[in-house]
Amino acid sequence: MEPIQAIKEKFILHWGEMGTRWGINRTMAQVQALLFISEQPLSADEVMNELQISRGNVSMSLRELINWGIVSKMHIKGERKEFYTTEKDVWELFKIILRERKKREIDPTVDVLHDLLQRLEEIDHADKAYLQAQLMSLLEFVETGTSLYDYTSDLNPINLMRLSKETIQLAQKVIGQR
Repeated sequence: MEPIQAIKEKFILHWGEMGTRWGINRTMAQVQALLFISEQPLSADEVMNELQISRGNVSMSLRELINWGIVSKMHIKGERKEFYTTEKDVWELFKIILRERKKREIDPTVDVLHDLLQRLEEIDHADKAYLQAQLMSLLEFVETGTSLYDYTSDLNPINLMRLSKETIQLAQKVIGQR
């Protein structure tokens, strides 16, 4: 195996492994990794051959990645097949993933916490204060993160990178250099 191919393979395998730790299907993460490091858009057949996975698995992974907004389908002039590519800018990719995770995980949690706190308000029980305080602190934490997301989600990658670097510098001043 040529050295460049070995590096690509290692990245794809690692990304798939990390995907499982992030709660994402391994194959889906590997498909996204392959598209990310491919200079040209790939057909489903090319993805299938490169990753040595079934057509059905490729199809399901591509469909889910398209639903997430991470992968897009494209047509190439003179080709009958559909081709696929992923966002190449890592900051844009990060923002897309963050937006989807917020929509799928954070927003429902905020809704449930609001509902539970409202239900607690209507209950007259001696033991509700601790539960109420815990749920309120969790809600405050999640809403603070959501506010940070809302503030930064419209930043372009250059300003997002700048804000990140300035935040690190500020943290270093506040808590000391590492």
